[in-house]
Amino acid sequence: MNLRDLLLPLGCAALAACATPRIEQKSPEIQQVIEVASAPAISLATLTTATQILASDVFEGRAPTTAGEEKATAFIAEQFGKAGLQPGNNGTWFQNVPLVETTATPTPLRVTGGAQPLTFKYRSDFVANTYQVQPKVALENSDMVFVGYGIHAPERGWNDYAGVDVKGKTVIILVNDPDWENPTLEGPFGGKAMTYYGRWTYKYEEAARQGAAAAFIVHETAPASYGWNVVQSSWTGAQYNMNDPGGHMDQSKVVGWLTNEAAQRLLAASGQDLRTLSATAKVAGFRPVPLRTSASTALTNQIKRQASKNVIGILPGRTRPNEYVIHTAHWDHLGRCDADPKGDDICNGAVDNASGTAGLIALAQAHAKAGAPDRSLVFLAVTAEESGLLGSRYYAENPIYPLAQTVAGINMDVLTLAGDARDFVAVGGAKSELDEYVRRAIATHGLALRPEPAPQAGSYYRSDHFSLAKQGVPMLYAKLGNDLVEGGTAAGEAWAADYRASRYHGPNDEYDPNWDWSGAIRELQIYYQIGRALATNTHWPNWNPNDEFRAIRDRSRAAAPAAR
Repeated sequence: MNLRDLLLPLGCAALAACATPRIEQKSPEIQQVIEVASAPAISLATLTTATQILASDVFEGRAPTTAGEEKATAFIAEQFGKAGLQPGNNGTWFQNVPLVETTATPTPLRVTGGAQPLTFKYRSDFVANTYQVQPKVALENSDMVFVGYGIHAPERGWNDYAGVDVKGKTVIILVNDPDWENPTLEGPFGGKAMTYYGRWTYKYEEAARQGAAAAFIVHETAPASYGWNVVQSSWTGAQYNMNDPGGHMDQSKVVGWLTNEAAQRLLAASGQDLRTLSATAKVAGFRPVPLRTSASTALTNQIKRQASKNVIGILPGRTRPNEYVIHTAHWDHLGRCDADPKGDDICNGAVDNASGTAGLIALAQAHAKAGAPDRSLVFLAVTAEESGLLGSRYYAENPIYPLAQTVAGINMDVLTLAGDARDFVAVGGAKSELDEYVRRAIATHGLALRPEPAPQAGSYYRSDHFSLAKQGVPMLYAKLGNDLVEGGTAAGEAWAADYRASRYHGPNDEYDPNWDWSGAIRELQIYYQIGRALATNTHWPNWNPNDEFRAIRDRSRAAAPAAR
C-alpha cells in the first residue's frame, strides 16, 4: 500500500464530494440479478509459495525498472500461464509503462529572516524531492506562508489561499482535513473520514496550481496515519513518475515534509505557534498567514528514463467476451531502503504486496478451474503503486480493454494474515451497487458487514482501484475486519498496530512461515464469489446516486456501444 500515490490533479471539487456515506440496503431489483456461487477451494500452496518467492531477497524488494522487476514480472506471467490464463495484451503478458526515475540529493534546508538563521537536516528534520525532471533544482530565499490545510474547495466555501499570492513562495501545510479530529462522520469534510482534500497528493497539486515554488507538509502521526519513519523510507532514494514530455515543469520546484518539531521551530522563528495556527486553520474563514522567514535549499537529481511493466492475463468470456470484470493487485515494492540495525536494507514487501499478488494468481487458478464465465475476467498486476499508483493510472488512461465495457473491478492490496475474522469491511463505505454483491457473498460465510473502522486514513484514495474509479469504473476495495475468530477485536487491532509500527515499508516486512492464512483464503473466496457473480449476470453496477464517480460512469456508459 502506497504513501507516495502521485495522481493526476484531481481534488474533490472535480469529484463532487468525498464524504464517506453510510452503508445502506440496496433495491430488490439489484438483489434479484445476483447469484453468488459457492466458495471455491483456494490453493494454500500457491499463496505461500508465490508470496515467499516474490518476497525473497533474490527479488531485492521488487522496485520498478530493476533486476528485481524483471524477475517478478516474469514469475507472475509464468504463473498466470500455468493458472490457465491467456496473455492479456495482444499476445503478450506485458503492458509497458513509461517511467522517469529521479534520485534527489538535497542540501540542508536553510531558513532566514527570523530571530536567527535556522538549518534543518535532511531526513532527520525534513525530506524533499521534486517532480520536475531536471538535473538541478534551486529554491533561493523563497518567502514562506502558512496556508492551513492547503485546501481550495469552492463548493464547500473553503479557500486556504484566500487573499494571498503564493507564486514563487514556499507554503507550509497541515496534513489531513480541518475536521479530522471529529469523532463522527459529520463536518465540512466528512468529519473523521479523510477526503481527497486531506491526502498529501492533493495538497501538492493545489500548491502547484497556486504557483507555489515549494510545498512542505507538517508531519503528525495521528492525522497522517503513519510515523516519520514511513515518510523517510518512502520519500528518499529513487522516486518514480510518469515520463511526461514536459518534464512536469508545471509542478512546484520542491515538495516535501517537515517533522512536527522542525515545523514548530520554523514557525517560532516568525513569532508564530504551530498549535495556535493549527487551531485557527480548522475554522471556516481561515486566512493564510505570511511568515517573516524565507527558505532555501537545492536538489541535485540523477535521472533515468525506462519503461516498467504491468502484467496482464485474461480468461475470455464464453458468451459476452467484450464485457470485462477486472481484478488488480500491485506487484512492486520499495526495493532497497533504510537498513535495520542488522544491516538488512531490502524492503521485501511480503505483506505489501507479495501477498496480494499471490492472491491474484490463486484467484486466477480458481476461476480457470471453474471454466470461463459469460463475461471475460481480467487479471492485472500493476507496477509502481508505491510510487503513486502509476501502473494502474497508466492502464486507466491507456486501457487495453475499454473502460466503458469494464463492468466493475476488485482490488487486492495486502491480504489478511492475522487469521480468520467475523466481520468484513468495505473500505470507503457504501459507494456503489457492488455493496449488494458483498452482502450476498459474505452472507454465505456468516460474516457481519461493518463500517470502515479508520475512515480518517483515507484508504479508498490510496490504492490502485482509485485510478480506475476516477475513470468511472465501479471498484471494490474490501477486506476482512479486525474482529478475529481467535482473540477478537483486541487481537486484530494489535496485529495491525504491530505491522504498522514494525514492518510497514521497512526491511522487516518479510515472509513468515507462521502466518495464519485462513483469513486470506476467506477473502479470496469472497472476491471469487463477487467476481463470478459479476461475470455471470447481465447487470451493470453503478455508483450510488450522490457518489463522486457517478457522473463519470454515466457519461462513459452512455457512449459505450452496448448502451446505444
